[in-house]
Amino acid sequence: MSVLALVNARLLDPASDYDGPGSLLIAHGRIVEVIRGTAAAVAPGAEVIDVHGLCLAPGLIDIRVKTGEPGAEPKETLKSASLSAAAGGVTTIVIQPDTDPAVDDPAMVDFIQRRGAALNLVNVRAAGAATRALDGMRMAEIGLMAEAGALYFTDGDRVIANSRTLQRVMSYAVAFNALIACHPSEPWLSEGTVATSGELATRLGLSGSPAIGERIQLERDLALVEQTGVRFLVDQISTEGALDSLARARAKGLEVAASVSINHLCFNEIDIGDYRTFYRLDPPLRAESDRLALIEAVRDGLIDVITSAHAPAPAEDKRRPFAEAAPGAVGLETLLAAALSLHHEYGLDLLDVLRPLTQGPATLLDLDSGVLGVDAPADLVLFDPGAPVVIDAATLKSKSRNSPFDGRRLQGRVLLTLVGGRIVHDAR
Repeated sequence: MSVLALVNARLLDPASDYDGPGSLLIAHGRIVEVIRGTAAAVAPGAEVIDVHGLCLAPGLIDIRVKTGEPGAEPKETLKSASLSAAAGGVTTIVIQPDTDPAVDDPAMVDFIQRRGAALNLVNVRAAGAATRALDGMRMAEIGLMAEAGALYFTDGDRVIANSRTLQRVMSYAVAFNALIACHPSEPWLSEGTVATSGELATRLGLSGSPAIGERIQLERDLALVEQTGVRFLVDQISTEGALDSLARARAKGLEVAASVSINHLCFNEIDIGDYRTFYRLDPPLRAESDRLALIEAVRDGLIDVITSAHAPAPAEDKRRPFAEAAPGAVGLETLLAAALSLHHEYGLDLLDVLRPLTQGPATLLDLDSGVLGVDAPADLVLFDPGAPVVIDAATLKSKSRNSPFDGRRLQGRVLLTLVGGRIVHDAR
């Protein structure tokens, strides 16, 4: 039996609210012993790695990752996305269904997960489409995809505008206790827009949609959640008004979770500057007041999940006029360092920063990872929270380099990533 001991660590376990010294013993890909305190009993013959007081936490779980495979491999493959994830301390990625063909049947779910497993890097899971071919009209095979291993169901960036279709999807999902995710964006207010309505969009001559469109759509979705009783994820919440709607739904006892992209926690609409297309995102960047409200929602636990919203786009799709540029940004490699800015700049406790990156998504998706506990998978990240990092998009492992963090100075370097006890990234 190959045994690995990680000793002299600062253990960070949001699931148990533990932040203190300790060691881990790993065998057969799982954690077999958690030792809290400075004493570390090591099994005879174990390989020992002394981490010298650096932070050891559950590996990050990113539930919103786009790839080009299948159908648009020049943007990103499952291999390049997995390498990016490993370099960023992300041990589980959930692939979005908007591939070509869409992940809308059990065979496609199986393809994504088999291909990911064959790479032997990080855990690769799939989200299934809520409607066939993401057309917003015909319900997909949710039950069969759930049996095949799909973790949740969504049409991704596409809004299911037809309320009857969404009602049917939700009602059907209840029978399988399936999680449905929707991106709240009122389609008629957001169609053809590239920015948030306001003085800046007007001055730049960009078509803008009002921030209230997010709340309008979310209120419709929440009404259907209340009627059907479905488990629901608000996918990429980005405005203060929508946070108010979310809080009211929670107060009613609805089983509603929410995710936010790291981009909307770190940037606001001013970052668009002189039409910088790396900041062309969907949803668009919002006002500073919205960004600060999102940070407080993370602090208070109203937001359950932080995602990278990894959406690769090659240079030819970004080097266009702002209104014509493809939306989205890569973010797997920069996710942890960017999230740690909430700790360094806004005083969030490290556990509160890590919780929506680990325990939050694990609980939401019923995964056994995201925790430093006996018999949990040895999916781990070792990082130095104070190490300076200058993001250089040219060195990212993604096939696309559209990072809004390019040139940004952050703190937090990933030194070691383990998946099932295997070292998949080593930057010590």
